[in-house]
Amino acid sequence: MLDPATHDALVAAVGPENVLSDPVQLRSYECDGLTGFRQAPSLVVLARDTRGVAAAVRACHRHGVPFVARGAGTGLSGGAMPVADGVVISLQRMRRVLEIDPLDRRAVLEPGVTNLDITKAAAPHGLYFAPDPSSQQVCTIGGNVAENSGGAHCLKYGFTTNHVLSMTVVLPDGEIVTLGEDSGEQLGPDLRGVFIGSEGTLGIVCEITVRLLRAPETVRTLLADFPSVTDAGEVVSDLVAAGIIPAAVEMMDNLAIQAAEKAVAAGYTLTTPAALVVELDGPEVECSAQFDQVRQICERHGCTRLHIADTAEERAKIWKGRKAAFAAVGRISPDYIVQDGVVPRTRLAEVLGRIEDMGTGAGLRVANVFHAGDGNLHPLVLFDEDAGELERAEQLSTDIAELCVELGGSLSGEHGIGTDKACSMPRMFGEDDLTTMDRVRGAFDPHRLCNPGKLLPTPRLCGEQPGRYRPHPLEEAGVIERL
Repeated sequence: MLDPATHDALVAAVGPENVLSDPVQLRSYECDGLTGFRQAPSLVVLARDTRGVAAAVRACHRHGVPFVARGAGTGLSGGAMPVADGVVISLQRMRRVLEIDPLDRRAVLEPGVTNLDITKAAAPHGLYFAPDPSSQQVCTIGGNVAENSGGAHCLKYGFTTNHVLSMTVVLPDGEIVTLGEDSGEQLGPDLRGVFIGSEGTLGIVCEITVRLLRAPETVRTLLADFPSVTDAGEVVSDLVAAGIIPAAVEMMDNLAIQAAEKAVAAGYTLTTPAALVVELDGPEVECSAQFDQVRQICERHGCTRLHIADTAEERAKIWKGRKAAFAAVGRISPDYIVQDGVVPRTRLAEVLGRIEDMGTGAGLRVANVFHAGDGNLHPLVLFDEDAGELERAEQLSTDIAELCVELGGSLSGEHGIGTDKACSMPRMFGEDDLTTMDRVRGAFDPHRLCNPGKLLPTPRLCGEQPGRYRPHPLEEAGVIERL
């Protein structure tokens, strides 16, 4: 139980109306998008501004209470899972677009602003925010900073870190600091870069200044079907080898195509083994020339159907299918786990073959959706928990992430390590590497109060394997209720 003195200190810091303690209300905060990991917090603080966040953090620091920042809760690695006897500091009420500066092409935002709303605010000035995770309608810029999210267009435009100029951050002791410079240039160590992608373990971001880009003159999009995933993968390698850097190259296998088409009727071919979405943007002359090259490369690799979006509506329809894929998988499986890893582009076909074999060995289906241009895989492991398939699905998901490392890639491209993959970190990093990461973390947070148990492996986490919630038989029978 939380010390009553801590409760009183938080109430004094932010007001009683901004502190939740009702067990029923707390259950809304017990997990993020990775719902298998659950832990109800002792309290939730509803922050309204930077000063409120700092006051709450100072109270937690003073009483030695762990705390976890939470935005929209759309993360898929358990990174926002609360800590037992800890506090959740919710940033969802901090949703203001503080400034749009069309001359210097930047925006100042609170962390609860959704990714898509940044572009909506910038659009009247002919500007937009380039990073576009598939969940951009609901994910927030604060979460993008925590995970260094990318999205479909990261091949050409980079990840969140390439578009954040500066941040106002509350450190784990409650101090308010600025990391980075609005000009994008700075002297000394790049603390801005250290903080982005740290998954909430170094502090809480409260204001973000981002770079905006001019909307491109021309956008050309095509949807191409292929007789095999291997053929589609070879197209990706050939595009880059030809010096073409598309704005986006997305690949979907047949299972993912079936799910997306049933959900949104985007015009995908239900029987095709694989499909590519290729998008070019930029000056009209450049796009036209490169678009012809893209068509030729697709045809050279046995493209069975090539659909070119002639209107903005058609283009939006194609993208709607791709961006609906994760949720749409629920139409073909009662349960699924979304994994996230990276492999070199040249090994796409190999990794997909290995994943298929691993799925067959586990007796489970795997749907594949990924940012093919930069090798960022998003395999979806399909299972039925009621049929006793959960443990096999979890193991297969972990094995796929570690396979990416084996093939020269990474455990994560944009979803983060969180709770889900912390125990796999030694597969990618040596003991000295992990010790150095922990020392950096300790420089920001010597008492390890800020989002503890995430990102780096710990004996408790990796020895006891806690987290996945399995209901008690009496709960399933309706005799007892979990609080």
